[in-house]
Amino acid sequence: MFDERLIDFLQFLRFEKRYSAHTLTAYQHDIEQFRDYLSSEFGIRELKIVTHFHIRGWLAGMKGVKHTARTINRKISSLNSYYKYLLKHGFADKNPVRQLHAQRLPERLPVFLKESESGHLLNEVAYDEGFKGFTDRLICELFYATGIRRSELLQLKENDIEWSLRQIRILGKGNKERLIPVSPAMLDDLRDYITEKKKLEVYNDQYLFNLESGEPLYAGYIYRTVTRYMAQSTTLQKKSPHVLRHTFATHLLNNGANIQAIKDLLGHSSLAATQVYTHNNIGKLKEIHKQSHPRG
Repeated sequence: MFDERLIDFLQFLRFEKRYSAHTLTAYQHDIEQFRDYLSSEFGIRELKIVTHFHIRGWLAGMKGVKHTARTINRKISSLNSYYKYLLKHGFADKNPVRQLHAQRLPERLPVFLKESESGHLLNEVAYDEGFKGFTDRLICELFYATGIRRSELLQLKENDIEWSLRQIRILGKGNKERLIPVSPAMLDDLRDYITEKKKLEVYNDQYLFNLESGEPLYAGYIYRTVTRYMAQSTTLQKKSPHVLRHTFATHLLNNGANIQAIKDLLGHSSLAATQVYTHNNIGKLKEIHKQSHPRG
């Protein structure tokens, strides 16, 4: 059976590779979708019969219904990882995915706030009163000050703050830790937040952030909070926690930070993922040249 080892593969990704639940769901969906395609189109149920021509046919069908190149590449990656696992454990004798090439992706530059907009978000927006407003403001402030991902913020614990060293320990993708420096003002805010948290009827010390009820924050709450307050600070169509991550990186680069340092702060595994921010910087230089040079 094509998918008889799928459960073992997903367990491998979960416990050894430390992939998120969202990623595991995507891998499972992609592999099961290809299995169903093989069964309905060719009546194939055996691994050894599958060739790269079958995979190409499946991908071509997705192009016909206008799947994006990014989606198709993810499906190629899912199948490739599955076959690599099967080969390693002796359940397959070839990997037909190796004969395929990834789709070319359209260049997509990161969206970010202007410095005046980020200043407005953190200093001028009217946040709600009380503990809820304190939580919401600190969420936005921490995204901009550290560039962390939403999933990373959700996992932050009080003991991840290294007070004397003025840094926060972040557990990122692939269970990799990194340290991000924070300002004394940010540390003061975090210290005040924990003090207010302890005054709640239910004190939850499992995670750094929680609701007034003592329950931990969840992804949807963070997304709605950030988009709500960003809407008061910018006219950008896209508003999300990830835009604040892009803003963190872009503002660092625009103010002279080294690209390697930005890579380390963002927790990127390779410099290629960080270099997209240099395009924004070049755009800024072109605008300065146009406005300032006699022959611009």
